[in-house]
Amino acid sequence: MFVIGIRVDTTSYSHSTATVLNWAKTRKSRYVCAANVHMIMEAFDLPEFMRVVNQADLVTPDGMPLVWMLRFKGQRGQQRVYGPTLMLHVLERTAHENIPVGFYGSKPEIVTALIKRMSATYPNLKIAYSFSPPYRDLNSNEDADIVQKINASSARILFVGLGCPKQEKWMADHRGKINAVMLGVGAAFDFHAGLKSQAPAWMQKIGLEWFFRLITEPRRLWRRYLYHNPRFVFLAILDLLGLLR
Repeated sequence: MFVIGIRVDTTSYSHSTATVLNWAKTRKSRYVCAANVHMIMEAFDLPEFMRVVNQADLVTPDGMPLVWMLRFKGQRGQQRVYGPTLMLHVLERTAHENIPVGFYGSKPEIVTALIKRMSATYPNLKIAYSFSPPYRDLNSNEDADIVQKINASSARILFVGLGCPKQEKWMADHRGKINAVMLGVGAAFDFHAGLKSQAPAWMQKIGLEWFFRLITEPRRLWRRYLYHNPRFVFLAILDLLGLLR
């Protein structure tokens, strides 16, 4: 199904988790996007990025506005499949089934804290790889070295925390090169490392998570929400009315 021209799949936590694990067990090179309003609007504005999202192997409805859009379009029972929560579902299953995982992105101290907390939460978790790349673009030799190390690590699932749209572009560029399922989970590294607070459940349920994040990180996020959100509402109405080209 499409929301203002960008693909969003009808799925659930159980379906998404099972799909990711099935790909991992057969060493498929796949990538998963967790779509929210920010990602949808970035894709709407940039045709190249729209292709990245639309060609993903799975696009989950990460944000409540997208859940509501899918319901309006006929998927009455659609629920949210939130990237940070999907990450926990996948980690729980991989720990139970002894499937190695890896973490790519964020800052070294955040990844260290993340690994410590996830290892305590899931004692049988097998972490085969972790790396925090520099913020600059990598040259071809550096990138090839990273690909080789990820593949040599035996990680079957790679959680990617580079932020949108960088992480989605990185995953698309590395499908077919990295022998693992790549999940773009954005701020999940910070949340599960215990370094950032998530919005209360009631705010998430009514679609106000963006407001919680705005008031906690106004300098970094003000443009994302105050620019994208009103435009999304306008375009979503046109989409539902069949007036959007």
